[in-house]
Formats: sequence, C-alpha cells, structure tokens
Amino acid sequence: MTPGVQELSEDLQLRLFRAVAEFDDFTADNDPHGERDFGRIELDGYRFFWKIDYYDRECRYGSENPADANNTTRILTIMLASEY
Repeated sequence: MTPGVQELSEDLQLRLFRAVAEFDDFTADNDPHGERDFGRIELDGYRFFWKIDYYDRECRYGSENPADANNTTRILTIMLASEY
C-alpha cells in the first residue's frame, strides 16, 4: 500500500482490503484486455485504485510471461487515486 493508504484508519484500511479482494466489477470499459489487474473503488468519500504488476522472480524486471506462476512474482499496489 502507498503512504496515503497507510495514513488512513485501520478500520478503513481493512474495509478497503476486503473491497479489493472481493472486486469483480470488470467491464469492457475498465478491463478492455480481460486481464483483471486494475480496479477503482470508492469508500467513505475516498477514491482508490489498485493494480497488479508482474515481475520476474527477483522483482527486478517485468515478467517475460505473466501467466507463468513459476517465473512470475505478482505485486498488488493499493493507492489513493490522488497518489497516481
């Protein structure tokens, strides 16, 4: 999570994490490539983005094949939209 999310109350953070975990509002508009690796959530008047990035096993470079779980490390970032 980003510094802005870290500064939020623990209660709001927990509700945000649950909302990210349960997110399933993917459409052709917000997920045109069908990758399901980005989302937008609004809670308590805040707008949040979350995204998943795909790195090699050492987290130094982008993964050559994100579908290969044996050679890919997935990193989830949750941020305030204002931090984007």
